[in-house]
Amino acid sequence: QVQLVESGGGLVQPGGSLRLSCATSERTFSRYAMGWFRQAPGKEREIVAVIRWSGDSTYYGGSVKGRFTISRDNAKNTVFLQMNSLKPEDTAIYYCAATTRWLSRAKNEYDYWGQGTQVTVSS
Repeated sequence: QVQLVESGGGLVQPGGSLRLSCATSERTFSRYAMGWFRQAPGKEREIVAVIRWSGDSTYYGGSVKGRFTISRDNAKNTVFLQMNSLKPEDTAIYYCAATTRWLSRAKNEYDYWGQGTQVTVSS
């Protein structure tokens, strides 16, 4: 069982930045593609970004492209989501997840999930 723990969420003003982290003690972390998803109240959980196990391929959802950056440090078993130019519509619970599928965008293809971290963008 892979346990994932997110951190770094909080309250930020529009236009501000946050950096989310997702850490695991799983020794096979580097075998997994890692994704960030988010879910706003009353909405479906949606893909934010995905990074391949090696870090050399990424995918971004259309609404965050150019503002968010996903990265990973396999030596530290951690994946990051740098979020810049935040907007109120980015407000959601953000989840990290792990999959053995290459750059999967489908939440039902992810095997392990963190508990989520709240991001609120408001003035």
